[in-house]
Amino acid sequence: MPFQKVQPEKLSTSVARQIEKLILRGVLRPGERLPPERELSERLGVSRPSLREAAADLQNRGLLASRAGAGIYVADVLGSAFSDALIKLFATHDEAVFDYLSFRRDMEGLAAERAARLASDTDLKVIQSVFNKMQAAHAKRDPSDEASLDADFHLAIIESSHNVIMLHMMRSMYQLLREGVFYNRRIMFQQRTTRETLLDQHRQINNALQARDPDAARKAVEDHLNYVESALTEHRKAERNEEIARQRFEHEQSRT
Repeated sequence: MPFQKVQPEKLSTSVARQIEKLILRGVLRPGERLPPERELSERLGVSRPSLREAAADLQNRGLLASRAGAGIYVADVLGSAFSDALIKLFATHDEAVFDYLSFRRDMEGLAAERAARLASDTDLKVIQSVFNKMQAAHAKRDPSDEASLDADFHLAIIESSHNVIMLHMMRSMYQLLREGVFYNRRIMFQQRTTRETLLDQHRQINNALQARDPDAARKAVEDHLNYVESALTEHRKAERNEEIARQRFEHEQSRT
């Protein structure tokens, strides 16, 4: 039989493999700077030449990028799941917004259920920490911070589901959401009643996760996204009514 002797792995290959796994699992994020060479070689327990060889290999494969005078960074491996033309189409059609919410409801419900079962104690502490920051931003009445932390909260849940495909796919989707392609979160956080409701919904999600209750976690996420869909529907209806009223007013003015 074609058995071959097992060859010991080069140190640089072991280093590259460890960094690969950190990128794959989302621990190292796109744009994140690696520690300085000396520090990283000490932490990994390898020589600096072995580290350089590993870094060169990862750069050649597009996973790391070197910036002159600034160090080595994780490359923008995330990108976008969609073309620029399709992104522009999403931004101008309500159908895309509500299909996106439906997709999130399915994916994030599953992620919350998995996180309640599979999250480590550290994962749950991260989710709790983000929720604590949400409460602080709420008290300061800062819609921009609340919107940003809202995204961070949901991504922390997805990270805690320990599914690398879901993680990278949803990170790409959330980048579009942060850019306001699907809808502007800050608008939702500007009304007091909506802000209070959203915070309470995130509290329920967090409580279910901390209690490691998969069914409750999934339901809390689904209820939250159903509310977001309803709130956006009402917002769109109000915008249309305002536009109709404006057109009527302009028409009446033109007749006088």
